[in-house]
Amino acid sequence: MIPQEIIRRKRDGDELDPADIRSFIAALAAGQLSEGQIGAFAMAVWFKGMSREEIVALTLAMADSGDRLQWPDIGRPIADKHSTGGVGDNVSLMLAPIAAACGLAVPMISGRGLGHTGGTLDKLESIPGYGITPDAGLFHKVVKRAGCAIIGQTGALAPADGRLYAVRDVTATVDSIPLITASILSKKLAAGLETLVLDVKVGNGAFMADRAQAEILAQSLVEVANGAGVRTSALITDMNQPLADAAGNAVEMRNCLAFLAGGKADTRLEAVVLAFAAEMLVKSGIAASFEEGEGMARRALSSGKAAEVFARMVSMLGGPADLMENPDRYLARAPVEKPVLAARSGWLAACDARGIGVSVIDLGGGRRHPADRIDHRVGFSELLPLGTRVSAGEPIALVHAADDAAAERAAAALAAHYNITEEKPELTPVISTRI
Repeated sequence: MIPQEIIRRKRDGDELDPADIRSFIAALAAGQLSEGQIGAFAMAVWFKGMSREEIVALTLAMADSGDRLQWPDIGRPIADKHSTGGVGDNVSLMLAPIAAACGLAVPMISGRGLGHTGGTLDKLESIPGYGITPDAGLFHKVVKRAGCAIIGQTGALAPADGRLYAVRDVTATVDSIPLITASILSKKLAAGLETLVLDVKVGNGAFMADRAQAEILAQSLVEVANGAGVRTSALITDMNQPLADAAGNAVEMRNCLAFLAGGKADTRLEAVVLAFAAEMLVKSGIAASFEEGEGMARRALSSGKAAEVFARMVSMLGGPADLMENPDRYLARAPVEKPVLAARSGWLAACDARGIGVSVIDLGGGRRHPADRIDHRVGFSELLPLGTRVSAGEPIALVHAADDAAAERAAAALAAHYNITEEKPELTPVISTRI
């Protein structure tokens, strides 16, 4: 196998043979390809695309590049959820323990921030001691005893995807349907799932800003996953504004803890979390209808059972046992907090969600290069949702920054990302389509 020949053929629009794809991915996993070759392959796929057969071959090759987990003694349906990425999208942090509290086993393999979007692992690493790469034995133990474990890709799980994922982040090849499909599903196939639900974001803060493209991606994911033997469905959700009222790492972890404590009722975030919980429970056969599934999820939340599951997972993976009770003891705060003030009176009508995600990176809360260190303290909190009436000078968000100069820049940038109008806006439903 000559890597540059495979790159050339894909660059020229040829359909690659599955054997060539397997050889290329095997070389990638073995460390035999340069970052230049990996980036060139990703760019060729971005421009020329892949057939359904090529995507299946790429997905299976990446899943087979390492171990495949098995769960013979768990005694629960094995299920998971994945999001294509957004801003303030911390759904997984609450959904996994809610689903586990309702009787599912959720071995969730998550990723770091990609492009302007936040990463579940980066948020979890704001918890002191939390181990995102446990060995296979501990991962199995946590899933069995806690019901869920949210971890990162170990070297043994889809290692080819881990390297390709990092290169895509810095080569402007994130928003490729074949690469997104293979990246998401290779990890999920390697995790030994029985059912999977997918959150495909659409809007100015998503990789898919166009609804038609989002539907194409959702269809690709569902068809490839079901074809590989995993019962899968997808919901298309709105990402024209941050989903949570926080964007960052520690700030989103605080948001998660408040949610599990019942503090985020009647929000867009709650609607999405409960919808995906119901979807997981129905797909796994635990609930007979979405209404029943949502009711089960609400009870798991209101009873405190989901919070108990989350606390047990954190403790078993090395984090503090009393994180739920004492978040301020463990989640570091940025030294500077500055309110962002509305420039005029009116309605928050629209925002640049992608710009907000980029502003988090500018604060130090994301990466420009794979080796960059993240400042988990920084970001935005208390973000008001679109459709809120504000007065001039009223806070619309709070900046968390490392110093005064960064806070000033971020506050000015965030204010510029919002459009305030005299007329009340018509808002897009947070969940639009099921596939």
